[in-house]
Amino acid sequence: MRPENQSSLCEFLLLGLPIRPGQQGVFFTLFLGMYLTTVLGNLLIILLIRLDSHLHTPMYFFLSHLAFSDFSLSSVTVPKMLMDMHTQQQSIPYVGCISQLYFFILFGGLDNFLLAVMAYDRYVAICHPLHYTTIMREGLRTLLVAASWIISCGSALLHTLLLKSSMRPENQTRVSEFLLLGLPILPEHQGVFFTLFLGMYLTTVLGNLLIILLIRLDSRLHTPMYFFLSHLALTDVSFSSVTVPKMLMNMQTQQQSIPYVGCISQLYFFILFGSVDNFLLAVMAYDRYVAICHPLHYTTIMREGLCVLLVAASWIIACAHALLYTGLLVQLSFCANNVVTHFFCDLTVLLKLSCSDISLNELVIFTEGGMLYFLSLAIVLGSYIHIGTIILRAPSTKRLLKAFSTCGSHLLVVSLFYGTLAVVYFLSSSWDSKNIIASVMYTVVTPMLNPFIYSLRNRDIKQALEIFVNRVNLFKWKSLNPLITVRSTVWYMS
Repeated sequence: MRPENQSSLCEFLLLGLPIRPGQQGVFFTLFLGMYLTTVLGNLLIILLIRLDSHLHTPMYFFLSHLAFSDFSLSSVTVPKMLMDMHTQQQSIPYVGCISQLYFFILFGGLDNFLLAVMAYDRYVAICHPLHYTTIMREGLRTLLVAASWIISCGSALLHTLLLKSSMRPENQTRVSEFLLLGLPILPEHQGVFFTLFLGMYLTTVLGNLLIILLIRLDSRLHTPMYFFLSHLALTDVSFSSVTVPKMLMNMQTQQQSIPYVGCISQLYFFILFGSVDNFLLAVMAYDRYVAICHPLHYTTIMREGLCVLLVAASWIIACAHALLYTGLLVQLSFCANNVVTHFFCDLTVLLKLSCSDISLNELVIFTEGGMLYFLSLAIVLGSYIHIGTIILRAPSTKRLLKAFSTCGSHLLVVSLFYGTLAVVYFLSSSWDSKNIIASVMYTVVTPMLNPFIYSLRNRDIKQALEIFVNRVNLFKWKSLNPLITVRSTVWYMS
C-alpha cells in the first residue's frame, strides 16, 4: 500500500480559446451549433445504415463505425469547452483530465485506423471488383474493426499510464535486483539437468531454424500455411531464448540474481513472444478452416495481402499487450522481498512480491488479458467446430484422413500450448513444483516439439528436407571432386 497520493496536483486549469470576453456568447452559440450538427448528423448516418438493408455493405459498415467514432471524439472535448465558456469555470479535476486524455487518444486512434481500413476497402472495390464480396466478407470486416478498437484501446491506455507515471516525483522501486530460485533440483542433479535442458534448447533453435530455412528455399512451401508456420517457428525460437539461456547460466554459475531492468526486459519479451504464439495459432486455425470449408476460394481468401495483415496485426497487438503489462508493473513498488520463486521473471510472481496496490494490474489481466486469450481460443475452437461440422455432414474415410493430415499437427500444438497455459494460470492457486513443471512444458518442451510435430507428420516438409539434404550432399561431392562433369549436374537437377 502506498502511504500517500503520489500526484502533487488535484486539478488543472484549462485556459480555453483566446476569445475576448465580449465575443464569448457568439462563439458559444457557434460551437454549440457545430457540436449538435456533429452529433445529430453522425447519429442519423448510423440510424440510416442500420434501418436500410441496401446499406448493409462493407463500406457503410465501416462508415457507421467512423460516424460513431467522430461524434465520440467530438464529445470528449467540446462539451467541457462549452461549459467552461458558459460558466467561466476553467478547472478540471486530475482524474477528469486523465480520463479526457485517454478517450481523446482512443477515439483519435480509432479514427486513424478506420480511415486506413476504408481506404483498403476502396482499393479492393476498384482494383478487384469481381472478388470484392469474397474478400471483404463479414468475418474480415469484423476482424478489421475489432483490431482497430483493440489497438486504439491499448495505445490510449499505454500513453495514459506513461503520462501518469511521469508525474510522480520519484521512482518508487526500492530493489535493484531480483533473485531467481530456479528449478527445484538437488545440487547433485544440476549437471544432468543442465545437459538435458541445453540439449533441448539447441534442438529447439536448430529445429525451428531448419523449418524456416526449408520454407524459404523450397518454392512449393510458399503457401499461407507455411508462411504462418515460418513465423511460428521464429516466435518459438525467440520465446524459448527469453528464459532458457538465463536459466542455464544460473544453473552453471550458481548465480541467481537478475538486475531489475533485466527482469522487466525478460518479462516484456516473454509476454510479447507468448502473445504472438497465441495469435499465430489462432490465425493458423482460421487458415485450416478456410482450406477445408472453402477449398475452391482458398487462394482468393488467403491471398498474400491478408496473410501479411494477419501476421502484422499479431505482432502489433502483442507488442501493445506486452508494453501495457510491463508499463503497469513498472509503476509498482518492490520493497524488501525480492526472491522470485521461479526460474524466470513471471508476471504473476512479481505481482505477489510488490508492496503496492495491484488491483489495477489484476483488473487489466482479467479483462484485457482474458479477452485476448479467450478470443484466440474462440477462433481456434470455432474453426475446428466448423471443420468437424463440414466433415460429419458427409463422413468418409478419405475425408477424415485428409482433414487429419491437414489439421493434426496444428491441433496437437494448440493442445500443448493452451493446455499448459491453462494449468499454470487458471487451474492453480499457488506456485509449487507442479506449476514450475507446467511452465517448463510451454517454455522449453513445446517450442522443441513443434518442429518434430510439423516435420514428422508433414509430407511436404519431409520432401523439402530430402531435397535440402541432397543439395548439401551434392555440394560436398562437387567440392571434393572438382572434375565433375556438367552433364551429371544437369542430369541431377532435372
